[in-house]
Amino acid sequence: MVAKRRTDTRLNSEDSRERTDRRMEDRNVTQDRALSDDQRVDEFRQQYFQSALPDIPKIDGYHVCWLTTENPRDPIHSRIRLGYEPIKASDIPGWEHAQLKTGEWEGCIGVNEMIAFKLPLQLYEQYMSINHHEQPLSEEEKLSSQLREMEAEMTAASKRGVVSLELEDGTAALGVAPKPPPFALQTGESSEDY
Repeated sequence: MVAKRRTDTRLNSEDSRERTDRRMEDRNVTQDRALSDDQRVDEFRQQYFQSALPDIPKIDGYHVCWLTTENPRDPIHSRIRLGYEPIKASDIPGWEHAQLKTGEWEGCIGVNEMIAFKLPLQLYEQYMSINHHEQPLSEEEKLSSQLREMEAEMTAASKRGVVSLELEDGTAALGVAPKPPPFALQTGESSEDY
């Protein structure tokens, strides 16, 4: 049998032409794409804003948020046990477009794996106070206690008598417990203090 000769040059592996990188064939860049420092700072600021999820409208008496169905360390069923409630399309008029059509969260507001939830403001205030006031104060008290112990050890070890530590403003304020802030007021979800 006679071997068939390749006539299509695209299939000819013996073609002596050198191939060029397609990126080199792209159009020339005509604008300066380097960022200025101000643009970099703006980009840094923007990375903390939600761009993929729409802002959920406020619901009177509730804190609203997006929860993920993909975090095994913070599953939605544990949030429901804590008092979070899924937001239904009927809760927010005009949000029917974001209503999930199938699955476990059918009828709820959702985007991809994110589901909109609401939490009564009384519970929100208590949870925020624990996480952002009580627990940090507990850690602060540990630091304050360590400073007092260091000062006592230095005084005992000193041959000249009492030794005092010179504390700067932030360190000196350790152990002074401020009143917890009204979190719902700060987020604009309430006009009254809980």
